[in-house]
Amino acid sequence: MSTIDIIETRVRGFIADIQHPKQKKKININDLEIQLRRLLDDYFEMDGYTLFYRAIETLQTEGILIPIQNNQYNGRTPALPLYYWVNIKVQSAKWDRLAMMKLSDQFAFSFYERHPQWQTTEEWERIQNLYSFLQSSQEREIVSVEERSLELFGHEKFLLDGDSFPEGKGFLARIGVSEEQLKMVNYGEPFVFWMKQGKEIKDIQRVLIVENLSFFHTSIKLLEANQLDYEPELIIYGEGTKIERSFSFFFRMFPANNYLFYYAGDLDAAGYGIISRLIEKYPECCIQPALKIYRKMLECIEQRNDQKQGQSQNLKYRDSFFQWFTEEEQNLLMQLWQENKRIAQEVLTIETWRRWV
Repeated sequence: MSTIDIIETRVRGFIADIQHPKQKKKININDLEIQLRRLLDDYFEMDGYTLFYRAIETLQTEGILIPIQNNQYNGRTPALPLYYWVNIKVQSAKWDRLAMMKLSDQFAFSFYERHPQWQTTEEWERIQNLYSFLQSSQEREIVSVEERSLELFGHEKFLLDGDSFPEGKGFLARIGVSEEQLKMVNYGEPFVFWMKQGKEIKDIQRVLIVENLSFFHTSIKLLEANQLDYEPELIIYGEGTKIERSFSFFFRMFPANNYLFYYAGDLDAAGYGIISRLIEKYPECCIQPALKIYRKMLECIEQRNDQKQGQSQNLKYRDSFFQWFTEEEQNLLMQLWQENKRIAQEVLTIETWRRWV
């Protein structure tokens, strides 16, 4: 048996031991490789990682392994996602073809033909619930995703929480049904905001979103003292990554208008990701970094500290953020990145702000 076959056979054996007939299992790819290395004394001599990588790619192509896309990787080259779902074992019993034909006026079953491992009793029950709903959907009211999920699938988080319900997150895509057909919407979360005194909702044009609570309160003081950059009429507390879920709530609360959104967060990998994803998700909005505020933070580079543990080092988000700055500023930002350092937004206090007033 060749070394390629040895590695792949071992990996398949590990995966087969993990597979469950009714639910997916989550694995850490580094833990899997460590098990392999313990069994093979000549793992490094045979360039074991390259063969391990090929084996994982093969299992992914076959649908046995499903990468969890959370921007966490195994730290090796070439990189693999750190976590995978181990798909359920292929069952010998398949759905009745006549029963599938009876529901074909609403659904296309092509996905299930290509991936028979999904032809489980639980999945068929979900499809039947969906079919019954669609028969009278024109008479139903629009509700939240959580409310419809509880009604149809028994839990309010079934369609949203991929960790607790790995079979739920992609269910609608598998069966080819949209959220609109289910008459449900994913409501944005409310957020904390502050409107400048004397202003009304109709006066709002410039909006400043800040990542952290301390600077939110500092910004309010600066705004009321007419010392805050951009002179926004509204300040929103982004609360870290929560703003990515809550930003859509803005358009339920405030009237349609050509708003200018400025975002200010920490100078670190997480902060770069937040604003980059906001710009990607809402291309119709004018969202840009609050450069004047970030430049003040760069002047406090002596107060840099270590990057938070577990932050995803996404190069695409980093480069997208850096391109807003001058070449000199980009060099400073790259220095922080290479040193694995960050500048927290909390360097901007009422006291430090005085140097620019």
